[in-house]
Amino acid sequence: MIAWLRIAFAAVVILAVSIVLMPLQLVALRFDWRLRRRLPRVWHRIVCYCLGIRVRVSGKLEDRRPLMLCSNHSSWLDIMVLSAVADVAFIAKIEVRDWPIFGTLAKLQKSVFVVREERRKTGHQANEIAGRMADGEIVVLFPEGTTSDGNRLLEVKSSLFGAAAMAVPYSPTGTVVVQPVAVAYTRVHGIAMGRYHRPLAAWPGDIELLPHLIDIVRCGAIDAEVSFGEAVDYRAETSRKEVSATIAMRIRNLLNSRLRGREIS
Repeated sequence: MIAWLRIAFAAVVILAVSIVLMPLQLVALRFDWRLRRRLPRVWHRIVCYCLGIRVRVSGKLEDRRPLMLCSNHSSWLDIMVLSAVADVAFIAKIEVRDWPIFGTLAKLQKSVFVVREERRKTGHQANEIAGRMADGEIVVLFPEGTTSDGNRLLEVKSSLFGAAAMAVPYSPTGTVVVQPVAVAYTRVHGIAMGRYHRPLAAWPGDIELLPHLIDIVRCGAIDAEVSFGEAVDYRAETSRKEVSATIAMRIRNLLNSRLRGREIS
């Protein structure tokens, strides 16, 4: 009974907040107000509260721009959590655009939708991402290209770092800052999840979205730990593969430290 009351409360509050903020976001997008970058963070913070997601941040978000964040990816919750922490836009696969609810939210947040299978569109998409970063926006890349079970980092695809290379000529300093970030789901009601219970928060993609969303709300308080790592400076002479390898190593170290309950120095 309590679980269903929690679901009803979350639904009512999220609906009420959306009715107020979404029209304002549409206007902000229409006139390209800077407010369009800030409103999603307000909305996602409220949603995280309603879903029972408790976000803890360690490390420091880079002040330098242009900035690309590279994060591990285990769930749709990652988007909620990262959006609650900073004013960000996401690089998403084109299929997300047509998803119910999340497709609308992605468009309202002005995500960049990419068609990875069509090489002829790669240049245009990279230019759009580069332009957004050059304008001061923080762009989030999930370099695994898919979701994991939350216990490990999958193989990082170096080709997805092409947008950082494209943004270098637009940077006044000739540098694009690429910062690793790890999102780890560590506890439920204060009790450590462990590797066998972590899929409670993870969404590998073969699970129906609505039942997973309901399960998240029903289970209550989940701790999400966001860890910002040491950034890499991407310059014209930088090797994309070297950057991707370095970023992958740092994300993996951040993630493993959090999953094992260790503090990050």
